[in-house]
Amino acid sequence: MTSNPRGKFITFEGGEGVGKSTNIHWCSDWLTAQNIDVIVTREPGGTPIAELIRNKLLKAHHAEPMVPMAELLLMFAARAQHLEAVILPALSQGTWVLCDRFTDSTIAYQGFGRGLDLSSIETLKTLVQGTLEPDCTLLLDAPIEVGMARAHGRSVATGEATDRFEIEQLAFFERVRDGFQTLAATHSRFVTLDATQTLDDIQAELAIRLNLLRAP
Repeated sequence: MTSNPRGKFITFEGGEGVGKSTNIHWCSDWLTAQNIDVIVTREPGGTPIAELIRNKLLKAHHAEPMVPMAELLLMFAARAQHLEAVILPALSQGTWVLCDRFTDSTIAYQGFGRGLDLSSIETLKTLVQGTLEPDCTLLLDAPIEVGMARAHGRSVATGEATDRFEIEQLAFFERVRDGFQTLAATHSRFVTLDATQTLDDIQAELAIRLNLLRAP
């Protein structure tokens, strides 16, 4: 009896309003059409416990300011639950996992954005995920003004509450974008896509990348 080959772990990263949600679902549909088992999940979140953390972390505007270290630890608490309950079991069964944000977002937002010590984040990363890394990280990149305008338009259109990160100052998001670009320049698993392109052009590039990942 042979076991299933390990599934691919693909993460989608980028700032606010770059189109991660739209494109992750497009990729899921594309892979399903190729007869590949796939799940779509997100961080923070992806399980009932992790979603509770997400709601307290992102959507609740607390009277008491949340300190950056508490924010960081909540991110990794949600991630620990998500990995054990969803990501690792799926990968072991041969299912491809498409994840909207992962640890690179933590490094970009809490490390570069909030200014927390990067070595401390690396320590938590090793503790929670061991040697696990995405097989591919698709970074959707756009100028801050473009992404924020899209995010605001989405909130207005859907009536969704603005989260704690979306109300940050421009300088915060510039640091976050710098963080993503630094990670992309450091790790070969990153593929940077210009999120100001037409959706058809972005998805044509995504199809190329997915085909490469399918290759034996």
